[in-house]
Formats: sequence, C-alpha cells, structure tokens
Amino acid sequence: MNEFSKYVGLDVHKATIAVSIADSAGGEPRFYGEITNTPVAIAKLMAQLAKGGAKLSVCYEAGCCGYVIYRQLTKLGHF
Repeated sequence: MNEFSKYVGLDVHKATIAVSIADSAGGEPRFYGEITNTPVAIAKLMAQLAKGGAKLSVCYEAGCCGYVIYRQLTKLGHF
C-alpha cells in the first residue's frame, strides 16, 4: 500500500500551473504558488516538494495539458 506524505494539486493552464499542497497528516490545504508550465519548472517543483524523501500524490486535470504532465511526472518517478 502506498502512503503519501504530501498531496499536490496542479491547476494546469497553457502558460502557468497553480500549485496547492495538503499534508497527509492533516491540516488545511494551502496554495503553494504558481509556476510556469515548462518541463524545467515542473522538475524543479517536484524536486523541492520531494525533499527529505517525501512521497507525493499528484492530482491534475487530464485535458490536453495534462497528458504532457503525466509523461513528465512518470519519467521523474512520481507514478
């Protein structure tokens, strides 16, 4: 069974991605910020959020922008 330490929500747009985070231990979800919708920015975000061995559960929309994100997150080892 997978246990996650952080839940990450991505609101994907053509140029930007809004990021929210919730800790699995509880507490309110919070807005983390906005990044550019580029592979470099996504990789940097995932590296920051996974510091200390945190296991991430990522949720995003499965529209035309989401397919590219899925492939990148899979390559980074988050699925």
